[in-house]
Amino acid sequence: MTRIFTLIFLWMLLLFTSLLSAQTMKNFSLSGSIKTDKAEQMEINLLDAENKLVKTEIADSNGKFDFIDVKRGTYHLKISRNGSEVYHSDHISLTDNTTLPSIDLSIKSIEGVTITKTKPMIERQDGKMILNVENSIASTGNSAFEVLEKAPGINIDNNDNISLRGKGNLLIQIDGKNTPMTGNDLANYLRGIPSSTIDKIEFITNPSSKYDAAGSSIINIKLKKEQRKGTNGSISTSLGMGKYVKNNNSISINHRNKKINIFANYSFAYREAYNGLVLDRNFYENNNFQKAYIQDNYLKFKFNNHNAKAGMDYYVNDKNILGFSIGLVSNKFNLNGDNFNTTLGSNHAPESTFNTQNTSNDSWTNASFNLNHKYTIDSLGSEISTDFDYINYSNSSLQNFETRTHQIISGTDQLDIMKGDMNGKLNIYSLKSDLTKNFKNDWKLESGIKTSFVKTDNDMKFFDVNNGNLVPDLGKTNHFIYEENINAIYGNVSKKWDKFKATAGLRLENTNVKGTQLATNQVNKRNYTQLFPSAVLSYDLTEKSNLEVNLSRRITRPSYNQLNPFKLYLDPTTMRSGNQDLNPQTTMNYELTYSLSNKYFATLSYSRTSDNITDILKPIVENGQNVTVQTFENLNSVSYYGLYLIAPVKVTQWWDMNNSANFYYGTYTGNVSGTQINNKGNFTFNINSINSFKLGNGFTAELTGNYKAKEVYAYLNVSPNWYLNIGAQKKFKNNSTLKFSFTDVFFTSNIKGQTIYNDYLENFAVKRDTRVVTLSYTYNFGSSKNGQPRKTGGAEDLKQRIGS
Repeated sequence: MTRIFTLIFLWMLLLFTSLLSAQTMKNFSLSGSIKTDKAEQMEINLLDAENKLVKTEIADSNGKFDFIDVKRGTYHLKISRNGSEVYHSDHISLTDNTTLPSIDLSIKSIEGVTITKTKPMIERQDGKMILNVENSIASTGNSAFEVLEKAPGINIDNNDNISLRGKGNLLIQIDGKNTPMTGNDLANYLRGIPSSTIDKIEFITNPSSKYDAAGSSIINIKLKKEQRKGTNGSISTSLGMGKYVKNNNSISINHRNKKINIFANYSFAYREAYNGLVLDRNFYENNNFQKAYIQDNYLKFKFNNHNAKAGMDYYVNDKNILGFSIGLVSNKFNLNGDNFNTTLGSNHAPESTFNTQNTSNDSWTNASFNLNHKYTIDSLGSEISTDFDYINYSNSSLQNFETRTHQIISGTDQLDIMKGDMNGKLNIYSLKSDLTKNFKNDWKLESGIKTSFVKTDNDMKFFDVNNGNLVPDLGKTNHFIYEENINAIYGNVSKKWDKFKATAGLRLENTNVKGTQLATNQVNKRNYTQLFPSAVLSYDLTEKSNLEVNLSRRITRPSYNQLNPFKLYLDPTTMRSGNQDLNPQTTMNYELTYSLSNKYFATLSYSRTSDNITDILKPIVENGQNVTVQTFENLNSVSYYGLYLIAPVKVTQWWDMNNSANFYYGTYTGNVSGTQINNKGNFTFNINSINSFKLGNGFTAELTGNYKAKEVYAYLNVSPNWYLNIGAQKKFKNNSTLKFSFTDVFFTSNIKGQTIYNDYLENFAVKRDTRVVTLSYTYNFGSSKNGQPRKTGGAEDLKQRIGS
């Protein structure tokens, strides 16, 4: 800990020095003019390469506008009238005082709300691949989980584990805040977030030292937040029908003037879904068949989700912005499961059957509070931002299991009834402060500190009800407490020349973990401190082409449920268990990216992971019976080689095609359940194509196709699958939009595969409610003319707050 406090002191000394040495740098102007009959109604927004709002101007009666005191960089313009976007420029590289060519906007096109250029479905900014969900017709009426499931490069296995371009153990964030869940818990949480509340999803495959070192890669789901001045809002509703009904509703409102920005949003979702799982489990001994379980599992879910968030940004003066936000998520879902099993003996003849019916009433609540402050050091973009976060998760589940077993030979029957009462609480406290300091000659320094505390308390009680009374089952009852403290400090230095840019960073994290299982008095403590370097080298080969080299070291720590060794029985042949002996995994990532015209991208990747945390199904023998346990193991190593391509094509003036392809080869080495694998893997690929059609008169259509080839993932072989989505939308003059979508038209996106060990072979097939027809309507109200911004820049300009 002494090193931590020493580094914190050095960071504070550096911060103090930076405040005293605020320097000046030559900035530039960006001016232009608009040709239209009503120029004075035009609001021109200047956004940077990260899509943050930098300045806002209003055109004069002659259509002229002028942004002054703008630092060197890459920008783009958005022009709107009465809150509706009518123009979106290409990227503008500002290296000197610049006057843009005149922008010709006819009043006819403005009244028809014709957008000259919209965001592409997929784009790359500063090392991030971005999926603009708001522009996707196919995402209409879905949940965050379903949007991710169909995203390019994403795979979700039969246990709801998410991987990106073949890499698992991701860090999933909501508005930059880490979610502490994995597997089924994370999937159910994401199923409760309507797609209508999502702005975009960022895929960060090689994060810099500024980010938490957790996770092999980061997926950040950014929710919508209005930026315009005045009072604005939107109302959205959708109704979808697959096998079951799905309804999403949301409302958001925002008011902004020169001093305050107040925002609030609320969404409600009622969704019914199912998960069908067919299993053929075969057990062997010395290659001789011993037993098989033939199972048909059917789970039906009903979700009632409420999601609310509100907050305010207060512009104290030219240099200080204070903000806060509060959020509440309530997700109640009922589960009805029906599992029918036939047991085959060594002669392949049926020996017995059982039927397990599982009903549960689950309730999840997530409350969050954020307090933030931003201090602007100078006009060069230098700033200090500080965030305090408190997040609380609580969940409860009342479960009932009834298993009826029939012995075929003896003709006897048996009924076993078990009830479960599970409660969990998780509290997260986090405090961080970040400094960004710009110097002369394009030098930039970023540094910061962060400390976080996590405590989770899971209490699971099970009762035997066979005699009609609640008798505690001490073999299944468990109480597990997990505590974690992480302290971090980082520094990044970057320098930009005419054609070359270099960034180097180092992050230090100190981790302190304690897991206590009260039922057995087992205590597991771990303390370790590690360094995480990162570097980016970028070179402009020509005016339109760029080459970038990126490397970073990452860590994935086991979550509290992955460490909990308690056995949770799903049926007499299946159980779930954590592993208290899990080690954290570490990964070195390397990427080489070539870009052309900021539209075409090719990324070569290599990574090597030690102690890879792998979610597996493995056979064990318990009380003389063959059972299958879903658990977690450390594989010795995983190597990954990949090539990722993005190639948008403008086929015609009315047809745009956004194509992406991911080719990769992963190899796995380790030993699980007596089965050794050495560099086991295969070459595989995933191809995605999103086609957008402008049909005129406010009509657009969309066609999306995706193909995933066969993949070998350690002991798991996943069969190929594909899907096709279609959709259409109509934009009306009253700022409303009607959307229609039909996802997984041919019902082909479901997962099939095999799990293979020396003495075990499992065939599985998963079906979800993926073929859905949805109709959605959105109405945007308000006008950016309310509380018009003044025609000056500086600190009075609108700025987007990240993570608030």
